[in-house]
Amino acid sequence: MSTKTRLRAATVGGTADDVEAAFYEALQRGDVDALMDCWADEDEIFCVHPGGPRLVGADAIRAAFEHMFGNGGAIHATPARVRKVESLASAVHNVLERIEVLTPDGHKHGFVLATNVYHKTAQGWRMVAHHASPGSAQEPGDVAETPQTLH
Repeated sequence: MSTKTRLRAATVGGTADDVEAAFYEALQRGDVDALMDCWADEDEIFCVHPGGPRLVGADAIRAAFEHMFGNGGAIHATPARVRKVESLASAVHNVLERIEVLTPDGHKHGFVLATNVYHKTAQGWRMVAHHASPGSAQEPGDVAETPQTLH
């Protein structure tokens, strides 16, 4: 399904998953317009790239992605695992992103944990927040909460 098809589906009853797929497709193509179509039209949307400052508002987010795309084209990030918490009007996705980077030794893979937050708006589901952790060379595992017994 193309990005435009996914966003059209999100507008007429699709899901946050449709917008998330469109977001990662736009990253992989280096298409800032398609990427920004995934974001809500709200002043308080925000984005935090690994080790970077908090970017607030569409203009700051667009400028950062334009800069990133200008320095090497697309961002080869693929969702590897997703954990979701969803309700009728919001969804939070914690995504293990597999990142492909070109190093002097060739292509290498790294991993980033990202949290994507979506709200159902008048335009359909849209991203309102993207927060990504610093990357690591090894795939991070999950730690489940261990029940504790009180004595």
